[in-house]
Amino acid sequence: MRHLIMTTALAALTAAPAAADDAALLIGIEQYEQLTGVPGAADVIDAADELTDMGFTVLALPNARIPSATQAIAEWVAEVPDAERLFVALTGRFVTDGERSWLVTAEAGRPTLMTAGQEAISVDSLLQILGDRPGNAILFLGAAGQGRELDEWLRDGLGPISPPQGVTVVTGPPDVMADLVSGPVLEPEADILAPLRDERRVELYGYLPRQFEFMPSGGFAPSLPGRTNSDRQAEEALWQGAQALDTVQAYRNYLQNYPVGDYADEAEEAIRDIVSEPNRAARLIEEAMRLSREERQEVQRDLTMLGYNTRGVDGIFGPGTRGAITNWQQENGFSQTSYLTPDHITRIDAQAARRAAELEAEAERRAAAERRADNSFWDETGSDGGEAGLRAYLDRYPDGLHAAEARSELEDIEAAKRARARQVEREAWDRVRDADTIAAYDGYLRNYPSGSFVEEAEARRDELRRQLGQQDEMEAAQARENGLNLNSFTRRLVETRLDNIGLQPGPVDGQFNEQTRQALRRYQRDRQLDVTGYLNEETIVRLLADAIER
Repeated sequence: MRHLIMTTALAALTAAPAAADDAALLIGIEQYEQLTGVPGAADVIDAADELTDMGFTVLALPNARIPSATQAIAEWVAEVPDAERLFVALTGRFVTDGERSWLVTAEAGRPTLMTAGQEAISVDSLLQILGDRPGNAILFLGAAGQGRELDEWLRDGLGPISPPQGVTVVTGPPDVMADLVSGPVLEPEADILAPLRDERRVELYGYLPRQFEFMPSGGFAPSLPGRTNSDRQAEEALWQGAQALDTVQAYRNYLQNYPVGDYADEAEEAIRDIVSEPNRAARLIEEAMRLSREERQEVQRDLTMLGYNTRGVDGIFGPGTRGAITNWQQENGFSQTSYLTPDHITRIDAQAARRAAELEAEAERRAAAERRADNSFWDETGSDGGEAGLRAYLDRYPDGLHAAEARSELEDIEAAKRARARQVEREAWDRVRDADTIAAYDGYLRNYPSGSFVEEAEARRDELRRQLGQQDEMEAAQARENGLNLNSFTRRLVETRLDNIGLQPGPVDGQFNEQTRQALRRYQRDRQLDVTGYLNEETIVRLLADAIER
């Protein structure tokens, strides 16, 4: 269609003086920014070339917004006093209050009675102008949709049609109007109503003579200047500027100046994308910060510290992180866009730092209380070196402050028992210890119910049973830690943090051994985290946050 309407666009934009005494106005709105589009409505513009050939000064505008529509109508009205014939075609979405009707322009949202005149073209005003040429004025209205209520006073479609005397009005679906206006009704010196009377999908109003030869003989074909390189460069510059700004107003400005320009379709699509995307401005603000992956991970750690589940600390803002940001915004009185601003990041970081300090202070208080209880229980049970007391202590505090000492003393006690035990029982016990299974210890206890190693056998059997009961949980915890894909640097940072707070994780070498697991369990217990001895996101966030705070 573009090649057919280039001369029309020039006429509309430059308002070149007419070479004939007829005036035509064509406005077809197919692509709406916020409302459902009207396929084929802009095809009415295809009639522009033929009308021009017949001597009409043509003002044609596809997908009009109010500024460009106002300009085009004003230029058309300026031609009316010298015009013999007036030809108007409007297609797109119409609304009515039951008396008046308007063609809704492309930028309009959901119309209301109070806003209809601000984002729409008045049909009644055009009819009033057409009434100045009785017998030589015709109006085509192609309306999409009929009857849907928009509010208590406004509905979709056309209201009652009451043309002034001598004005012909034709109504019907937009595609039918476009086909008629671009075809049969343009036949020179023919009865313009003949093809309309045969079309069952149209309605005719007003001036309807038996024979209505509206169109002139044609052949005027006023010459219009072609596009120059300067014209093309000006359009290209305006389009590049619109893309750089990437705003609805910038694209509308391009379309107002070049309604059928080389980039008109792209401009319409860009406007629809912008209007249909919620929180676009917020997204652009976040993108402008160009957050690195490390900075995104820090945000995720901070949100996790504050209790918002980001579903990972991977530097990727997926649905989990967006949901966490939205929840934080809601609880802190911000618009819930799911996108960050510099102020958001500053606040989240400050809140996380404060929360980390609070949690660490709580953990230190619990750890101090735990140390007091640990030492007190040790004084009551294990400090005298008795086997029963040592085992009672380890049963309550397997990772306690005196656990290593208790285990060492029990090993000495076991060694002394071995020295006293008979050779047959010693050999049996050695086999049980080598097997180190529940069945092996049960067998020893059956064969030696009063043996020298009964306490050791029962204690180790009970420990293995506890481990077996926790096996699934521990395997899941290990899998979660493996899923973190921790590098050696992060592991050493964890060990350093554990060592700095006195939990004795062993060598700071990035290799987690049983001593490291024991330190992790104590850290988790003091901070009321899941006690597994393995790292998960919550534990790593707390450890790293504590390390940074210190």
